[in-house]
Amino acid sequence: MTTPILSIEDLTDLVAAIFESRGMALADARTVAGVVVAAERDGARSHGLQRMPGYVSSMDCGWVDARAEPRVEQRTPSLLAADAGNGFAQIALARAWDQLAQLARQNGTAVLTIRNAHHFAALWPDVEPFAATGFIALAAVNSRSLMTAWDGTRKVLGTNPVAFACPRPGAPPLVWDQASSTMSQGDVLLHRAAGKPLPPGAGIDRAGQATTEPAAVLDGGALLPFAGAKGGSIAFMVEILTAAFGGGTFGFEDGGAALPGAATSLSNQFLLLLDPAAAGATAFGARVEALLAAIKAGGSRRMPGERRYAARARAATAGIPVEAAVLDELRAFCGTGAPRASR
Repeated sequence: MTTPILSIEDLTDLVAAIFESRGMALADARTVAGVVVAAERDGARSHGLQRMPGYVSSMDCGWVDARAEPRVEQRTPSLLAADAGNGFAQIALARAWDQLAQLARQNGTAVLTIRNAHHFAALWPDVEPFAATGFIALAAVNSRSLMTAWDGTRKVLGTNPVAFACPRPGAPPLVWDQASSTMSQGDVLLHRAAGKPLPPGAGIDRAGQATTEPAAVLDGGALLPFAGAKGGSIAFMVEILTAAFGGGTFGFEDGGAALPGAATSLSNQFLLLLDPAAAGATAFGARVEALLAAIKAGGSRRMPGERRYAARARAATAGIPVEAAVLDELRAFCGTGAPRASR
């Protein structure tokens, strides 16, 4: 059977229709749909359409407010604080985007905190657009407890990803996005769906014993931080920046695991922008390219984000393959009248 293929536009329309069907405003629905489709488009399937049942169940059970209206307040000349109103973090970020960029241009730096939010997507779509306009951008998000801390035997911290984006002259930004855990929860879910074991060192079971079974990690077990204590330290830093500094909940305070259907985390986000021009870094672009040239001369053959950009270019011309069962599920989520596969 031929796998259906949808254009980026048609898939975005379909996913946005699902969010609209739950009461989300059109502009907000397209914002959240955009990050879901961006992950699928760029080959990051762990954060793409695989997560749509979780989005839907979290809205349908009342854990997420699809109609939430974020509030953004300016606390200092360079600090914005947003309350997402128990909605999705990307909507709050969209509300703050222009003001945050303006403050970074004026002051050389700007910070946005987002509390009372749900971030269920990849983190790089949040920072890449800022780098495309010339900013250095750093973002972090905490999540429901899924991972151990320093030499721990039960989950306390979230997988707490960090994403960084650096502008480049005449080239797409260099962007990396990584969880603090050895594997993201999305990748564990993909392994479970495919019936594949996890690599050694990825997680422990509910008894605190090492396991390669995805189900054992997901059912009362825990993910492990990458590089041992180093990943745990980064996850701790993310909790401080997002929850303590931003005024939100720590991962272990998220009670969603007890609510059937609550797949998303009640999380918080920290975003830092730096303007190289305001800092007087007139040769910034050239310096970045000199560093990348030295890294390539040292034997590195691929820079972070290159595979995503290659997949993006293919999707722009060839469309995005969507398994028939997944496409049927998406259409069922939003009812009839959804866009059909282009071929």
